[in-house]
Amino acid sequence: MKKPLILVTNDDGITAKGIKALVEVAQKLGDVVVVAPDSPQSGMGHAITIHDPLRLKKVEMFGVESYECSGTPVDCVKLGKYVVLKDRPIDLCVSGINHGSNVAINILYSGTMSAAMEASLNGIDSIGFSLLDFRADADFEPYKPFIEKLMRSTLEKGLTGGQLLNVNIPNIPGEEIKGMRVCRQSESRWVEEFQENEDPMGKKYYWITGSFQSDDMTEETDVWALENGYISIVPSMHDLTDYYSIEKSKWMES
Repeated sequence: MKKPLILVTNDDGITAKGIKALVEVAQKLGDVVVVAPDSPQSGMGHAITIHDPLRLKKVEMFGVESYECSGTPVDCVKLGKYVVLKDRPIDLCVSGINHGSNVAINILYSGTMSAAMEASLNGIDSIGFSLLDFRADADFEPYKPFIEKLMRSTLEKGLTGGQLLNVNIPNIPGEEIKGMRVCRQSESRWVEEFQENEDPMGKKYYWITGSFQSDDMTEETDVWALENGYISIVPSMHDLTDYYSIEKSKWMES
């Protein structure tokens, strides 16, 4: 029986600990090909490289066919589909495991989720995984059974709608996780600040800082799920239309 083909990518870079853990899980379920950035690409969103050439290098990593790419996470998926696999049918694309949260509005900024979304735009079932632990040496081992269960069920049953799942894992001991909960994206925002400094030439530069705020804490949200010991699963899509407002905006038509 032919094994499913799984494309693995991320935004933390091909040497990140999270992608190694994800590859180890994927290897149990199918044939794995890795295409990932050659350096960290966090916060790149759905950016693509159009002003510079893209470089793709085969590397000996993970014990599977692996490539490092000079571009963004979305570039990696595009090259994986059209260059490395040359339109071989991909059964599942998984992105991550991200070092840090991609909850709520963060999906718009996330390179991890944009890579998964790019695959879903091409009709490929896709999952972005994130662990709420920003440390480079984060321990992903306790969460592998949950990740494997979700990947296996996705391969067996398939996804509907946008064919994209945003999965976030709370940073708690594995035995304390209460389960996986399908929920909606919480309404939230970043309250941003810019720290101003001067370089040795007297020219100003800025570091962006800020804090994440969410007042949407009802039980159906991803923020609530994570804060109450659940892995959050948000079915997502690329259609940003506000359908509720279409009828209410008819007054704009001439």
